Amino acid sequence: MTAVNQVPLLLRAARHEVLERPPVWMMRQAGRYMKVYRDLRDRYPSFRDRSENADLAIEISLQPWRAFRPDGVIMFSDILTPLPGMGIPFDIVESKGPIIDPPIRTQAQIDAVHELDPETALPYIRTILQTLRSEVGNDAAVLGFVGSPWTLAAYAVEGKTSKSYTNIKGMAFSEPAMLHQLLGKLADNIAAYVRYQIDCGAQVVQLFDSWAGQLSPMDYRTFALPYQQRVVQQVKQTHPDTPLILYISGSAGVFDLMGESGVDIVSVDWTMDMAEARRRLGPSVGVQGNIDPAILFGSQDLIRDRILDTIKKAGNRGHILNLGHGILPGTPEANAAYFFETAKNIDKLLATV
Repeated sequence: MTAVNQVPLLLRAARHEVLERPPVWMMRQAGRYMKVYRDLRDRYPSFRDRSENADLAIEISLQPWRAFRPDGVIMFSDILTPLPGMGIPFDIVESKGPIIDPPIRTQAQIDAVHELDPETALPYIRTILQTLRSEVGNDAAVLGFVGSPWTLAAYAVEGKTSKSYTNIKGMAFSEPAMLHQLLGKLADNIAAYVRYQIDCGAQVVQLFDSWAGQLSPMDYRTFALPYQQRVVQQVKQTHPDTPLILYISGSAGVFDLMGESGVDIVSVDWTMDMAEARRRLGPSVGVQGNIDPAILFGSQDLIRDRILDTIKKAGNRGHILNLGHGILPGTPEANAAYFFETAKNIDKLLATV
């Protein structure tokens, strides 16, 4: 085996090598659309048990690997997982999602947020990532992930999932100094957590700033971008060669600013044409995405055609094929399997079209 073939395809894409096909994985590829996951969830109904018990998290992370052999295996976890280690307790209620009670609304609560020591607070992360590296070898890259400061602050201040974001935006516009203090603490802690994940075996780390798409470009520049940059700069100081990916849901309005974050790869959602994304980011930033997850409810011909369209527009350098958001519950497993199979044989299809 040549040295280049010992490097996972996803890492080669992140290095902007010219490839015959892009690597492929799916956000939320371990989850509710798979019967094997639902069966395990029935036995272990607590999400935090599933994500914070190393044996369970490893098993869940490997379920799509065994089924589909994606080019990236992401650890099963949650963006809120490190919050208790900073003094922000949370729970996840199956029908309601994350709950933070009491939400962070006062100066005293922000003052009480403390430095994260990942080794002490999150020791199972090392076991998960080391085991995944051992299980997949060089056949796939192991991904870690974190929440970005704005999105974590939004959860902490809202106390739950929100549609209006009135509490976090209210703090931003009426008590900006308080919010900046919270965002700064979160950024430093998240940077430490990213470095820890890399030290434990993560070869790529994705930053989810899921709620930053709810900000105007002006407010994104004030409350999201500087703290994305703060995380990236701290990580790159110690781990300059580990690729970082940034994902934002509904990102079209702030897309150009995502490229200023310093990440190596911007994950594109389906509201942006991939050719336009390429043009706007320029050649130095890679792209990930950007198939609409609902396409997987369509015909196999449609799935194939959308994959071909995205890959042609993205080109053969610096592209990771993925969905534009997480795979949806209820997606037919056969269509997920077809997505991976088609993506992994796309070089043959491209040769015939």
